[in-house]
Amino acid sequence: MLNVLRQELSVAGNIKLKQTRNRVQAALQAAIDRLTRIPKVPPNGLVLFSGENDETGETLTIVLEPPEPIKVFFYRTDKHFHLEFLEEMIAENDVYGLIVIERDEATIGLLKGNNILVLDEIEGYIPGKHSRGGWSQRRYDRIIEELTKNFFKSVGEKATNHFLNYLEQGKLKGILIGGPGYTKLDFTKGDFLEYRLKGLVLPKLIDVSDQGEPGLKELVMRAEDLIKEHSYIKTQKALEEFNYHLSKDDGLATYGIKEVEQALKLGAVKFIIITEDHPDIERFLKLAEEKGAEVYVISEDLPDYMWIKKTFGGLVAVLRYQIY
Repeated sequence: MLNVLRQELSVAGNIKLKQTRNRVQAALQAAIDRLTRIPKVPPNGLVLFSGENDETGETLTIVLEPPEPIKVFFYRTDKHFHLEFLEEMIAENDVYGLIVIERDEATIGLLKGNNILVLDEIEGYIPGKHSRGGWSQRRYDRIIEELTKNFFKSVGEKATNHFLNYLEQGKLKGILIGGPGYTKLDFTKGDFLEYRLKGLVLPKLIDVSDQGEPGLKELVMRAEDLIKEHSYIKTQKALEEFNYHLSKDDGLATYGIKEVEQALKLGAVKFIIITEDHPDIERFLKLAEEKGAEVYVISEDLPDYMWIKKTFGGLVAVLRYQIY
């Protein structure tokens, strides 16, 4: 990052307008000075803003560690600070807790923005069926019941620890619970979650066949009717619609910078899908807003990210009508 800023500082000397040149050089030098005093990049990455305060005329430099890991390098010299990559993690108010549970295994996660996050994976030991009879059978059944109860209690405690902060911030909208068979019902009926969290469990329990991240994704997609207004579901539907028109070759799916830009300028775009690290992302976000087109920004956490990026250069669109 320091090398980039130093190169930009040397190039800034070519800016013709003296006032603009001085402002850019002052901001870049302040950013360089601040970075040289930071011995190590924090675990979640580093965000730095540097520019002139409009009210005082002084150079303002802000350095912070984001609340969640940043997975993209982004540098811009502009008239305003770019906050788009921080907005989702800072202002996301549409969070759902996720629990996939079976008799001796569970995954706890979050649906936040366009991301599904795995927070915890828990394993327990609960014996299976047995052939004992009489008193031995009843005793063995009680042991299994107690082990199952203890496992559910452990899952509930960990889920509570993960979700409670979001609840208290007013961001947790609900909790989705899924898994195979009746285990999810037994867990939900018991008092294993903190009472406020239990009140947020959505009424429909979802049949899920897997654990880990695949299980969480299956849970979310099978709960589509419960959270159909969530950005993750909308993004998945947009990807499906693009793929549908692409396979039909009906002229309503387009891709490529020139093609999408032309369609946007004509007002023909229903929505665009763009990768978060697309080099022209700001230009297309602004153009889409001006022309009334919806925008879906996808991160590398989504399965279709690499497909969109490698196959279509990270930018596709669905049109309202054919233009070619």
